[in-house]
Amino acid sequence: MPSALKAEPDARLRGFREVQSLAYECAEAVAAQLKPGVTEREAARMQRDWLRERGVRDWFHLPFAWFGDRTAFVGFRIPLQFFPTNRRLEAGMPFILDMAPVYKGFTADIGYSGCLGLNPVHDRLLADLEAHRELILREVREKRPLREIYEDVDRLMVRQGYANRHRAYPFGVIAHKIDRVKERRWSPNVFGFGTQALKGLASDAVHGHRDGWSPLWSPYKFSDHPPQPGLWAVEPHLGFRGTGAKFEEILVVTDSRDPEQSAFWLDDDLPHVRRWAEEKAA
Repeated sequence: MPSALKAEPDARLRGFREVQSLAYECAEAVAAQLKPGVTEREAARMQRDWLRERGVRDWFHLPFAWFGDRTAFVGFRIPLQFFPTNRRLEAGMPFILDMAPVYKGFTADIGYSGCLGLNPVHDRLLADLEAHRELILREVREKRPLREIYEDVDRLMVRQGYANRHRAYPFGVIAHKIDRVKERRWSPNVFGFGTQALKGLASDAVHGHRDGWSPLWSPYKFSDHPPQPGLWAVEPHLGFRGTGAKFEEILVVTDSRDPEQSAFWLDDDLPHVRRWAEEKAA
């Protein structure tokens, strides 16, 4: 994959950009329909239905939705707590929509943070995420070990006055690799995760273990290596008391010696990036 990414970036990446854009379009469409009383399970189903109507038949994982203090993973101890609940949305509540569809064999994994009405704390969290996007890209281009970049993200969060909430994810990951998925007529899932996508991640884990790298970007020793070429779904997640916010999008890493081509965000036309640009313009 590295040489293909370097030689034919547009041809290889177009499908990933298309499915990522589709997922963010879904997030914005569902967010616009949210109102007081809607439950997390209903919001997750809205995402699922919207994408299925547009041809999605497989998933890296089925859609999630988190409302209120669940956006900061307050009290989360076991994986089952990540799944949508009957928590109802209220005025002023933050929410996160998270989905990972597979479309035409291409995978995306995105996170969209919003709020039902005004919430100054949530606005500040969203604004402060921009520095994390810049830090991650800069240090990946410097080919710093993933574990060190993770620690630098942690330190930035502390300086900003926030808690690291992606550490609550399984293995504490801030990112994981994604790739093409073989299209099947019937694509089952296990605990909400598509079996085809999990097979790909497991294969990467086996090959990576042999070659000294991991498809999971974590704070642990197995991530103590430079960024591996490929596509990474990156999701820095900030928390402040009962409010959480994150973005999740695809970072492309190549084997190019040109720093600007060695790593880049797949697409800058995304809701959080547009929001930052609009705030600067204002």
